[in-house]
Amino acid sequence: MAQASATKVGELAPPLELRDTDGAIHALPTPGEVPATVVVWTCNHCPYALAWHDRIVQVARDYEGRGVRFLAVNSNDAERYPHDSLEAMRERVASEDWPFPYLHDETQEAARAWAAQVTPHVYVLDPELRIRYEGAPDADHMDPGLDAAWLREALDAVLAGSDPQRPATDPVGCSIK
Repeated sequence: MAQASATKVGELAPPLELRDTDGAIHALPTPGEVPATVVVWTCNHCPYALAWHDRIVQVARDYEGRGVRFLAVNSNDAERYPHDSLEAMRERVASEDWPFPYLHDETQEAARAWAAQVTPHVYVLDPELRIRYEGAPDADHMDPGLDAAWLREALDAVLAGSDPQRPATDPVGCSIK
C-alpha cells in the first residue's frame, strides 16, 4: 500500500469513520468527549498483531473505567489475504471477547490518511484528538511480560494532561497489505 505523508505526533488525527463487524458506524469522539482515544491498526493473520493482541485488549480493559476509548482497524486487502476479510473479522470477534469495535477499512483510505504502516500500529490521542503517541505497544512482541508498557506510559501521560516521555517509537509488524 502506498503511504501518504506521515502523520506526526502533535498533529490533529485525521477523520475516522468506519463500519464494525456488525455494520455499525464508529467514528472518533468529538473533541473533549473522552480523556483519550487509542486507534490500533491490526489484522487477523499477522504474527506481530496476534502476539500483541491480548496485551492491547488488557490495556483496553484496564483503562475502560477511566473513559479511554479504543478502536481497532483492519485495512488489509481481503482478496489477497482472505484471513482479513470482513467475514473472517466477524468470525474472530464472535469467537473472542473484544472490548472494542473492530473496524473494516475496505478502501484503505483511513490507513493512507493516518499513514498507518504495519499491524499493529498504535496511536494515542488526547481529548482534543491530537496524536500524542504513535508506534508499537511495547519493545518486544515476543515478551508478554512487557504488558504494552509504551502504550500504558502514553495513556498515563495523556490522562495526566502531559506529553508522553516517549512520543513515538518505530511501529513493528507486518506491512499493511
